Amino acid sequence: MGARLRRFLHGRMTRFAAFLAVVGPGIITANVDNDAGGITTYSQAGAHFGLSTLWVLPPVMVVLIMVQEMVNRMGVVTGQGLSDLIRERFGVRTTFFVMVALLLTNLGNVIAEFAGIAAALEIFGVSRYVAVPACALGVWLLVLRWPYRTVEKVFLVACLFYVAYLISGAMVAPPAATVARELIRPRLLGDPEYLLMIVGLTGTTIAPWMQFYQQAAVVEKGVSLRDYHLSAWDTILGGLVVTVVAAFIIITCSETLFRAGVRIETAGDAARALIPLAGRHAGYLFAFGLLSASLFAASILPLSTSYTICEAFGWESGLDHTYRQAPQFYVLYSLLVFGGALTVLFPGLPLIDVMYYSQVVNGLLLPVILVLILRLAADPRVLGERINGPVYNVVCWTFAVAIAVISVVSVVLAIAV
Repeated sequence: MGARLRRFLHGRMTRFAAFLAVVGPGIITANVDNDAGGITTYSQAGAHFGLSTLWVLPPVMVVLIMVQEMVNRMGVVTGQGLSDLIRERFGVRTTFFVMVALLLTNLGNVIAEFAGIAAALEIFGVSRYVAVPACALGVWLLVLRWPYRTVEKVFLVACLFYVAYLISGAMVAPPAATVARELIRPRLLGDPEYLLMIVGLTGTTIAPWMQFYQQAAVVEKGVSLRDYHLSAWDTILGGLVVTVVAAFIIITCSETLFRAGVRIETAGDAARALIPLAGRHAGYLFAFGLLSASLFAASILPLSTSYTICEAFGWESGLDHTYRQAPQFYVLYSLLVFGGALTVLFPGLPLIDVMYYSQVVNGLLLPVILVLILRLAADPRVLGERINGPVYNVVCWTFAVAIAVISVVSVVLAIAV
């Protein structure tokens, strides 16, 4: 009996060690999606509409997991990044236009992250003119001066900081039965702002950079086909965690700001408003979560963009290369980090407009990326026997069409409201 138990425990430990060896790309990619823009959207959803938008999160989570699973699978099977496959399959012209759109929207997102850093640290009494340059330099040194595996471990630890939102949500003591009911009860209000928020919640959860980054990270990590099932669980776990965090942000703002009739424009506004309503600790925890999320995303988004663009045009990329081996990669990363940081420091710059137009481009680009991914995932020349099955294909194409419609509606509503 003792020998059987030891064998059982040894087998479990071996499987867990194998999982730890491949974990990272799925969890990191999904959690970075809860960046300054995402937190702002979830905060506004809770503050302006209470718990009535919670029902959107479960189906969006399913879509997110399915999309990320496809690129994860392509990375493991082919050993190539997504932009590399797009260039080979669809040509240089298509790749060029996709890369230009991706660069523009990601630059806007990087600016948004440094705006989130500035807002969070100002709550703690630190001037943005000190905080933003210091954080930009810290992010740059972390990513470019340490080996990739060390950087990935730092990013995994950074995911733990999202627990600040779980604690904030627990501190406002929401009724569990009400939350459970709202999660499974779809409803559509006639208010155009509510419809726009539904669209925003959907669009903020799945962004084009995520597919490029996760596939590149899987390739960089060297995940083998033998360990693919463990890598798939990494993707599923990431989707679950990011959804739970989003739900707690909505709950926190619903039980405090919505009840008090407080309207907000940014996540920083939410953190400041929470202090008198839910207590100083809840407000500071919310601000700390915003700071952590913004720093996290300010590291990943420029990295993802650099990987993607260099790969698309056949330039060497990756943190395991030296500057001499991959100069375009390092220069592009540096320009995105310091350019995004400096933009936030310009007085009078309409940051909200910059972030808005980047999201418009993001919304228009996402359906294009999804169509390219689905065509690649159905191509035996790319995935061999691991192409999407008939049922999976139908479901994914249905989601792609739905997301395309949602993206168009998002742009139309944003202009009309």
